[in-house]
Amino acid sequence: MRSVIPHAIRTNTRAKLTAAAACAMLIAAGLFSATSADASAGPHRQSGTALRAALRRDISHYLTTRRKAEHISAVSLRITFRGGGPAINLATGTTRYDGGPPVSIRALWQIGSNTKAFTAVILLQLEAEGKLSINDPIGKWLPQYPAWRNITIRQLLNMTSGIADYAFEPGFVAAIAANPSTSFSAARLVSYAVGVPLAKGWVYSDTNYILAQMIIERVTHDSYADQLTSRIIRPLGLRDMCYAPYTCPPADAARMPTGYFYMPGAPPLLGKPMPSLALTWAQGAGGIVSSLRDMTTWNRALYQGRELPPRQQRQLESLVSQATGKPVRTDGFGLGVFQITTPSTGTAWYYEGGTLGYRVVHFYFPRSGIIIALAVNSATDPNTNDDLQLTAIAVYQTLLKAGVAHSG
Repeated sequence: MRSVIPHAIRTNTRAKLTAAAACAMLIAAGLFSATSADASAGPHRQSGTALRAALRRDISHYLTTRRKAEHISAVSLRITFRGGGPAINLATGTTRYDGGPPVSIRALWQIGSNTKAFTAVILLQLEAEGKLSINDPIGKWLPQYPAWRNITIRQLLNMTSGIADYAFEPGFVAAIAANPSTSFSAARLVSYAVGVPLAKGWVYSDTNYILAQMIIERVTHDSYADQLTSRIIRPLGLRDMCYAPYTCPPADAARMPTGYFYMPGAPPLLGKPMPSLALTWAQGAGGIVSSLRDMTTWNRALYQGRELPPRQQRQLESLVSQATGKPVRTDGFGLGVFQITTPSTGTAWYYEGGTLGYRVVHFYFPRSGIIIALAVNSATDPNTNDDLQLTAIAVYQTLLKAGVAHSG
């Protein structure tokens, strides 16, 4: 059970789309081909109706071909453009695997580790206000963890701390497998990683972001939920975003497609519906619920520098290698964000977040200003059974062919 269940209960897909893997996927999708580049450069553009039809075919193909393999019944897509032009919102499928009403474009989703950028931004805002430095050691703010006292906040955020991921620890796995609605405190989540030897290099760990959340609360003498709401959700007018279960109205559950745990060979949760708002196991590492509309509004504010002063924005986008943990100029992990660069797309920022029953991925393409967000209602093996990012790439290819996006 240890070797299988943790993959699906992670709040991220363990960075499976490294820069090299992403390039390979883009090549396979045809984004390096001359035809794609020519389409983006040509004068002809598809009409809005034709483009929407082509994009609907993309997500319908995904649902049809991957419904059984990924145990999904719903796919939702949102595309936004620079300058505030009309967004494209599409959804296909039903709210339950066995049927139910059609999924709405206004549905809510657990966005998983897309939450991490929110946590990083709050800490960077606090730095800009002079209340901390991301170079502060953990020991300054959380002295109850002496073994980690010299690890810095920056190392938490860029995944170079070496601290073990609680989601891989047997105690946590047993608790969540026995009851996915188990209520966890932040301290309990961190406790699963205490005493585990530190790793070296870049190691993805949700524990880092629970500790980051605890630092936010220690510095502000306030809850993470209140800081998230007052600093980001309310100023951006994100009415369909909440922090589950703490700020989510119970009625939000009715707006969510049923999410399914589908990790073949991993009983006892296999194929079962997961609780909609029971996310105390994820918290500042993955506890946000949102519509795709609100999530892409946040993504645009994040990447266009509207959430941070220039110095902190540069720190957010400072990258380390996922192979070594050393600083790199391109293609790496920042502070809660990933970056890839390819000849076809240029630089792209992205993240795929996954919970016990949902996956949500976003891509931001700075050259064209396009944001793509896709959501589905299952958790599955991120290494062998997840085509969500490939579908996002297929969507970008469709935009290229329509003449509304740019190649590298």
